[in-house]
Amino acid sequence: MNKKTYNVIDLFCGCGGLSLGFEQAGYNVLLGIDMWQDALETYKHNHKNGATLCADLSKISGEEVDREIKFQRVDVIIGGPPCQGFSVAGKRLVDDERNSLYKSFVRMVEYFSPKAFVLENVPNILSIGGGMVRESIIHDFQKLGYNVVTKVLLASDYGVPQNRRRAIFVGLKDGAFDFDIPKVEHKVTTAEALSDLPEGSQSYKSGYECAPQSEFQIIMRRNSKGVMNHEVTIHNAQTKEIIAMVPDGGNYKDLPLHLRETRKVHIAWTRLNSQKPSITIDTGHRHHFHYKWNRVPTVRESARIQSFPDDFEFLCSRTSQYKQVGNAVPPLMAKAIAEQLKIILSCQESK
Repeated sequence: MNKKTYNVIDLFCGCGGLSLGFEQAGYNVLLGIDMWQDALETYKHNHKNGATLCADLSKISGEEVDREIKFQRVDVIIGGPPCQGFSVAGKRLVDDERNSLYKSFVRMVEYFSPKAFVLENVPNILSIGGGMVRESIIHDFQKLGYNVVTKVLLASDYGVPQNRRRAIFVGLKDGAFDFDIPKVEHKVTTAEALSDLPEGSQSYKSGYECAPQSEFQIIMRRNSKGVMNHEVTIHNAQTKEIIAMVPDGGNYKDLPLHLRETRKVHIAWTRLNSQKPSITIDTGHRHHFHYKWNRVPTVRESARIQSFPDDFEFLCSRTSQYKQVGNAVPPLMAKAIAEQLKIILSCQESK
């Protein structure tokens, strides 16, 4: 394995799931940039060696970012720009003003000319307009001298107890490459992720009630001084009664007919399946319930499902914490991406 340390900047970093995975893989993350201050508070609290910058990336230049990192070398740029404005008719992707945030990612790659980049996004970015958006993104980076590989990754293939799908664009300067990440042999189940966490709320850094019940829990509890961000939601009596009717892994279809319409979304009243990886968690909309307890998962349980270790503490309001967790890239998936990229960079440099 290459022992060289690569410097990274994380654009649209959120609370830092992508950064954490790259750090776990041995990269040096210099800076995380986002315009949501809450997420940056959490980022700063947990990424002791990396700086943060609260800024609208569509409005700052590469030179300004360069000054923030004191003109250090940037080897890899990572991030997930919001891409809600993608147009598939008429003008090319980068000509649409609604895509200024995506264009800022391209601008930063052009300015820093890193060895590689990783851009992550929703899976359907690869299929919108019959693949036109995908081809447009690839073309933008090819103009800058990058070969680009696209993949749709399933988080549970890389040790994350969640069937979350994300698309990635991996770009490498000057050189063709494959990007096949080794998958885990065993997919971590929801029970293996959560069974050591208590039913009720825990005060700040409370001790664990039992020994780790799985290999995943051993990993999550490493370096932890206790349970944090584990404040349960108190539901009203009717809500708890309805949740109690849904079996492990069940959903609204398990309810009596008169109760199925109490929430008008198809994912309503879904109880996590203890014997499978979790469904994709949301940002706190409260439609998914614990596989055993009659309540929504706590912030810590949601963080476990995302593969954030227990020593990673989320700051600001509980509503904000749920949003930070739900919007993040799962760190163990990010680590798998980073480790595979390091192998490729090492091979390229040894030629």
